Amino acid sequence: MGSNSLLQTALVVGGGQGIGLGFVRQLLELDNVERVYATYRRVESAAELLAITDARLSCFQMDITDESQIAAVMQGIQIETKALHYVINCVGVLHEGEMQPEKSLRHINGEQLLRYFQVNSVGAMLLFKQVQPLLKHADRSILATISAKVGSIGDNQLGGWYGYRASKTALNMFIRTTAIEYKRTCPQAILVALHPGTTDTKLSLPFQRNVPPEKLFSVDRTVLQLLTVIDGLTSTDSGEFFDWDGSRLPW
Repeated sequence: MGSNSLLQTALVVGGGQGIGLGFVRQLLELDNVERVYATYRRVESAAELLAITDARLSCFQMDITDESQIAAVMQGIQIETKALHYVINCVGVLHEGEMQPEKSLRHINGEQLLRYFQVNSVGAMLLFKQVQPLLKHADRSILATISAKVGSIGDNQLGGWYGYRASKTALNMFIRTTAIEYKRTCPQAILVALHPGTTDTKLSLPFQRNVPPEKLFSVDRTVLQLLTVIDGLTSTDSGEFFDWDGSRLPW
């Protein structure tokens, strides 16, 4: 990103905390980034984002499961610019309130499965649909979504976590399929799914106990690693699934 002299505009979806907030902070440190747009779902969990005073940052409250809210944000951005160069979707749910990833079949219930898909898969797909006009330009652009290695069918050796795994697998199919259509409609856009590694955030907090210290990344390290992967992407990488170190992951 730093090697490109063109002034860039970026949208971070789910910028209120965790990896999304890390992306907002690091993008604002780059001299060639002209504008950063960030979305957050709840004011009470986005205090750090909303405290940033950089004039290049604009924040929008948005629930990714509500297409009308996504459309309203895109209209707000289009008032200021016709082009986004980086769209990074960091929204995801693993646990919330009573909802915990299922350890076995006896923990399965339909409402929880639907919630996983609603946030992790369907919401992202609505974003891919609504952001398309802002990626129809002649400059290189990136649409990246945070996925998860546990969404890889080929890599699944442990089982469990039914809803989270399957919703991330669906997300991967959505990004792959959208990439095929974007080749026609937004030929300069590169679409990828990214596995961030286990990052020290609220999402991973209940599951960190069994993670070796060297495999638990700080948010800053995760974002730096993912920006490095993003910087190295070419048009032939569109529709692929990458690990935090730039290696390709199996579907």
